[in-house]
Amino acid sequence: MSKIEKTKGSGSLKGFKRSKPGLWLSIGTSAFGAISVAKDVRKAREESDTLKLVNALVGAAALVTGTALLVRELRRLGSDDVLLG
Repeated sequence: MSKIEKTKGSGSLKGFKRSKPGLWLSIGTSAFGAISVAKDVRKAREESDTLKLVNALVGAAALVTGTALLVRELRRLGSDDVLLG
């Protein structure tokens, strides 16, 4: 059995992406991505490069959409929790 097969079946980090800490980490990562997008927008405006500006805005839209999906998943986890009501 290869290392990939061993780690694939271990499941130690498998559920982390769907856990509250995993979702918060993903949202935080998106926040750092927003800093990069803001820099790209500023640079594109300084250079008057329309194509770079469009690319940065599409990246911003992707970050917003991804963050919205993460927040929705976080709310779903909260509503499934018996202790939260």
